[in-house]
Amino acid sequence: MASHAPARSVRIVTAKVGLDGHDRGVKVIARALREAGYEVIYLGLRPTPEMVVDAALQEDAQVIGLSLHSGAHMTLFPAVVEELKRRNATDIVVFGGGIIPDQDIEELKKLGVAAIFGPGTPLQDIVGWLRNRFP
Repeated sequence: MASHAPARSVRIVTAKVGLDGHDRGVKVIARALREAGYEVIYLGLRPTPEMVVDAALQEDAQVIGLSLHSGAHMTLFPAVVEELKRRNATDIVVFGGGIIPDQDIEELKKLGVAAIFGPGTPLQDIVGWLRNRFP
């Protein structure tokens, strides 16, 4: 994926929260974001929402990217947003992806998840969304 780097350095923490073991998609996203010039820290499988927020704060990340296929998105994604609020870190943008039913996407956005990218979303769409958020 040929793409020029963002105008300023943006650090993104990505993770597979909860008990989800399907990590191929998040690894593809992490690689595409790296190739687009972003700094990406992949936390691997099964971190808790608290661990994700800890890492984002330690790494001085501007973005958290979550992936989930287990069906616990309505619990785990909001838990990350709530932990950010609890830690006074609401300036960190959260986006998600995975198997998320359409009827849950608007509710997740109301709860503070900035965007949801489902299976088959072109990688350039995700990069473009980030470039619009962080010019």
